[in-house]
Amino acid sequence: MQYLLLIYRNEAELSKMDPVDRQKLSAEYGTYTQSIIQSGHFKAGDGLQPTTTATTVRVRDGKTLTTDGPFAETREQLGGYYLVEAKDLDAAVALAARIPGARDGSIEVRPVMIYK
Repeated sequence: MQYLLLIYRNEAELSKMDPVDRQKLSAEYGTYTQSIIQSGHFKAGDGLQPTTTATTVRVRDGKTLTTDGPFAETREQLGGYYLVEAKDLDAAVALAARIPGARDGSIEVRPVMIYK
């Protein structure tokens, strides 16, 4: 079954990181990504640009409305994702717990819908 692992963290805190710590975190993500590629769990994944680059789209009364930025102000912002293959939720949670961002942010684990 496929699961989407959504990585949330505080963008303001990330922007305050010194370059050495940021490089270390990036290397940890690289190591994690390589490990799930090698194990066969990896399907897709990427980091996202900051929420300041986001555009929210709504359609109301047949009109498309756009707003700069995310839909809602939150303490943590979506910063990236992994799409993984896992035998069950427990296996997906175990993969999520190894994501470096889980230490100071949160990882939302969501099963992907299968349409038949």
